[in-house]
Amino acid sequence: MESPGKFYYGIKEVAEMFGINASKLRYYEKEFPTLQPKKNRSGDRVYTQADIDHLKEILDLIDNQKFTLPGAREFLKERDARRRENARHIVKLQKIKSFLEQMRAGLDRPQADSVAD
Repeated sequence: MESPGKFYYGIKEVAEMFGINASKLRYYEKEFPTLQPKKNRSGDRVYTQADIDHLKEILDLIDNQKFTLPGAREFLKERDARRRENARHIVKLQKIKSFLEQMRAGLDRPQADSVAD
């Protein structure tokens, strides 16, 4: 969004990026538990690029796709649950793939026991 080397953005910068005020950002933090920017030593909110991307997603759901706040929360919750479930399936499939590759490697090796009579 701003400079490519920047890791943290203040609440005013983020509010300006999206054309909203800082109080709306603080309100969304209360409404969406997944949006939790860190605070620096002086207690000011600092947003990472991941926070900004998540906020962009929330604003898209509410402003463009016309979700209600509870609807957007539920959508994000279900999406995250689907992602976790997909990740579990991927791990299982990787284990099966590894097992099948080992089986295949075992079949490709010549067997010492199979001596022709």
